[in-house]
Amino acid sequence: MKTLEFHPLSKERWPDLEELFGKRGAYGGCWCMWWRETRREFEELQGEGNRKAMQAIVDSGEVPGILAYSEGQAVGWCSVAPRENYASLNRSHVLKPLDDTPVWSIVCFFIGKDHRGQGIASGLIQAAIAYVRNQGGKMLEAYPTLPRSENVPPVSSFMGLPSLFTKAGFVEAARPSKSKVVMRYTIK
Repeated sequence: MKTLEFHPLSKERWPDLEELFGKRGAYGGCWCMWWRETRREFEELQGEGNRKAMQAIVDSGEVPGILAYSEGQAVGWCSVAPRENYASLNRSHVLKPLDDTPVWSIVCFFIGKDHRGQGIASGLIQAAIAYVRNQGGKMLEAYPTLPRSENVPPVSSFMGLPSLFTKAGFVEAARPSKSKVVMRYTIK
């Protein structure tokens, strides 16, 4: 694994996210807004609208996630925030809350094309755990995709794979569908 640094996304680091996500906004104009908006809002704002929506979140002072850097360049992203910040996640029938425990959620990864397969997502999980701990969070949740084959394209694995979270110490808490697992990490 490369030597990496991890930093919460701030106003000062916004240009780094723009460079990492590129003109397409990561996955087809998402700008990591899929779980933050209604499906209608997402479709209407896809692309530039979602970029502006994410920038407004960052400009407000809210930290929507963590950036991974290698040699001063942003190479990876992990969206992590309190679950209540993800309106669409909270409306999901499949990924509904398991109980009344307040949780933080990891809902997305984006690793730059030239940096995939180098352990960056694992580093981002560790950085997310440390960040949530520093914010006083006690439970971190993730919703990885169960792979149907050995080769899972990035657009299908943006929420991670179970093995990635198992290696980080997460445990399976529920299997609400054929394709999704809810995994939890208790922060001590």
